[in-house]
Amino acid sequence: MTDVVDADELLRRIRAARDWAAEREATAGERAGDGSGSGGGGGGRAADVDLAVFSAVREVLDEIIDPGARRRRR
Repeated sequence: MTDVVDADELLRRIRAARDWAAEREATAGERAGDGSGSGGGGGGRAADVDLAVFSAVREVLDEIIDPGARRRRR
């Protein structure tokens, strides 16, 4: 991880990470919505936690990509 990257490459990587988090958020939302989840009895709770985590990650990356956009949408 010692490679030097320019701003365009850094932004590309952040956008790719944001897209990945959005996909995982959608998957967790589906699992949380239908009550299924990975594992046994606490699967629904795990899906809820995954949904919250990936939503937070996506929101942070959105803020890095477009600062203040969330406040403007409210």
